[in-house]
Amino acid sequence: MMEPIEPTASCVRSLKVSESFAGRALACLALCGLLQGPLLLAQDWPHWLGPGRNATVSGFLAPAQWPASLTQQWRRTVGLGESTPALEGNRLYAFTRQEDEEVILSLNTRDGSELWRYSYPAIAVTGPAKPYPGPRSSPAVADGKLIALGVGGVLTCLDADSGRLIWKRDDLTNDIPRFFNSASPLVVEGLCVVYLGGVDKGCLHAVGLNDGKSRWQWEGEPPSYSSAVPLTLGVSTQVVLLTEKNLRGISLTDGKPLWRIPTPLNPGYWNSATPMVDGPRVYYSGQGTGTRAVNVENPDQTGTPRQIWHNAQVGTVYNTPILHEDLLFGISDRGRFFCLEALTGKTVWVRTNRVSNFGTVLKAGGVLVGLPEHSDLVFFKPSRQGYEELAHYRVSDTPLYSFPLLSGNKIFIRDRDSITLWTMDRKVPE
Repeated sequence: MMEPIEPTASCVRSLKVSESFAGRALACLALCGLLQGPLLLAQDWPHWLGPGRNATVSGFLAPAQWPASLTQQWRRTVGLGESTPALEGNRLYAFTRQEDEEVILSLNTRDGSELWRYSYPAIAVTGPAKPYPGPRSSPAVADGKLIALGVGGVLTCLDADSGRLIWKRDDLTNDIPRFFNSASPLVVEGLCVVYLGGVDKGCLHAVGLNDGKSRWQWEGEPPSYSSAVPLTLGVSTQVVLLTEKNLRGISLTDGKPLWRIPTPLNPGYWNSATPMVDGPRVYYSGQGTGTRAVNVENPDQTGTPRQIWHNAQVGTVYNTPILHEDLLFGISDRGRFFCLEALTGKTVWVRTNRVSNFGTVLKAGGVLVGLPEHSDLVFFKPSRQGYEELAHYRVSDTPLYSFPLLSGNKIFIRDRDSITLWTMDRKVPE
């Protein structure tokens, strides 16, 4: 949420303005100038894909002149994991693995000190996922509670202030996907929705946020490695999710399936990118299958959402394409930044330089931020003309899979085993 910043009493007294329209306008401009100085609006990142579930933050103001480097304020080793932390106020919530335990940590954003710690025994991560034993699923903060889903399917609800256990469910599944549980929990309208299961079948569960009791479940095909997002039409909300082989809409009220769109995959590929919802429109992408847009509000005679467009040449692996005005930006399954027209799906540009097909992109104020797996943190323009980099900064020496968290002039980076707070100096040299 946005943290209000109030001018000091001395600042208010200094704004001696007449009651004229011109005077009020000058006062407004002066106050805006104060707010755009060193004091910046901060913003939380309460769950996967950020406050609006669209990889967008507004509490970041691009500097007039980009600094040559970022300043490291603190670095804390927290354990292994690829999940993106949650941020609320001056608390950072990290989900990680330390030896044989999955650990949920609350850290003070000012200095990285530990506020509380909760842990439980973790299952062994085996097979092709063995090099990545830590949690993939990102925690969520809502109504004073912290929700986390472990690699083995343990769903935990803690008091966000104290770390006290409110409830825990370890009985929702006995099956595990090939690469273990990766979907982040969806908390919406008093429910916590998680998609669990194994290689043969899956189950979408909705439990009460306050008590953890089951409200409904939908049994279907195996889960993917994508996360569910909400879509609201009128007064009804549905859960949009990618299963192993389909894009589906499920009623949030009772778990009844509403529609299905097949998403055939090439051998050796899996659905992993979270769909992007914009009103009644859903954008979804996959490795080797391109990117599509459908309209849920305008179904065909069978009740299936109508496909608006399909760009077969540009798809993603884990990256969710983000929307900026009438353009979509992302990192392709070939490891290149790209831009598509949101209305038609037409390719606007694809960068020739390859970074990595694993990575994240978000929108922060008027700029785009990219964090590829094996690259620097980059800031670039949301332009039709091509990739135009504004700045880049080295923020880690290990692979990066989680989103960078931007709040005011703070940038939190979660790497292989640590969290680092970087700050951006916004002073313009004289």
